Amino acid sequence: MTLDGATIIGLVGSALFVGGFAYANAAQQLDKVLFNLINLLGAIMLLISLSVHFNLAAFVLEVCWGLIALAGLIKALGERRRRPGP
Repeated sequence: MTLDGATIIGLVGSALFVGGFAYANAAQQLDKVLFNLINLLGAIMLLISLSVHFNLAAFVLEVCWGLIALAGLIKALGERRRRPGP
C-alpha cells in the first residue's frame, strides 16, 4: 500500500465517519445538520479515494451513505428553517 494523496483523502474521510459516529453517541442533543454534513463529507472523500483505488463494494456503500446523508442534511436544514427563532 502506498500513502498517496487518494489514500490520505480516504483516511480523512474515514476519520470523519468515526468522528461523526462518536459525536452522535456522545452528544446530549444531536445537531442533525452537523452530523449529516460530516457524513456527507466523509462519503465524498472516500468516493474520491475510490476513484483511484476502486472497490465496487466500498463504492456502492459510499454512494448509499452519501445519498442518505444528503437527504438527512436537506431534511435537517428544512427543519431548522421552520423552527421559530429566539
